[in-house]
Amino acid sequence: MTAAGTASHTLLDLDPPTRDLVRLSAIITAGTESAMRDAFAALGDLSAVWVEELILQCHLFAGFPRALNAMREWRRWQPEPAVASDAIAGRDWRAQGEATCATVYGEMYERLRGNIRRLHPALDDWMIVDGYGKVLSRPGLDLARRELCIVAACAVSKQDRQLHSHLHGALNSGAAPAVVSRTLDAIDDLLDHDHAHTVHLLWSRVQGK
Repeated sequence: MTAAGTASHTLLDLDPPTRDLVRLSAIITAGTESAMRDAFAALGDLSAVWVEELILQCHLFAGFPRALNAMREWRRWQPEPAVASDAIAGRDWRAQGEATCATVYGEMYERLRGNIRRLHPALDDWMIVDGYGKVLSRPGLDLARRELCIVAACAVSKQDRQLHSHLHGALNSGAAPAVVSRTLDAIDDLLDHDHAHTVHLLWSRVQGK
C-alpha cells in the first residue's frame, strides 16, 4: 500500500478509453436515459470489463436505480457479463477495504474512520467492507481510474465535499495532476457554468494554487 503523498504516478495520460470511461461515469450518475443510451452507442474500443466495473461501482455514487438502468442498457451491447481477469472468491474484503480506503485518504484515513464511526458505526462498516472492499477493491479496473470516475460522478452530482476527498484520492491512487485536470475538462460540457467554475476552483485548492 502506498502512503499518502508518496504515490508514484501510474496514470500519466488521459487516453481516449479512460476519457470515455469518466464521461460514462458522469452520464450514468446525472444524465438522462437517452444520454446514457447515446453514450453507450458512442463508446470506442473500451474494455467490457472496465465498463462493467464502472457500472457496478456507480451504485455507490449514483444509487441502485441508475446502476441497474445502466447495466440493463449495457446488456444490449454486451449480452453476457464480462469476467474480470482475477478471481474474487475468498478475499478478505475488510482487510482489502481498509487498505484501499487508506490509499485513497492517505494521512486523513484515521480521521475519516473516526468521523464516520461517530456518524454511525454501521456506515463505517458498510463503507469499508462493502464500498472500499467488495466494490472498489475488485479486480478488473485499477484504483486510479476508479477514482477518476468517482471524481466525475461527484462533480456532476454537485457533491463537493466528496469531490474534494476524491480529487486527493485520485492523486493518492496514482493519477498524475495533469490527468485529473483533463478529467475535469472532459466533463465540463456536462456541468452548468457556475458549478464548472466551482469544480475547477476546488481543484486549484487541492493543488495548493
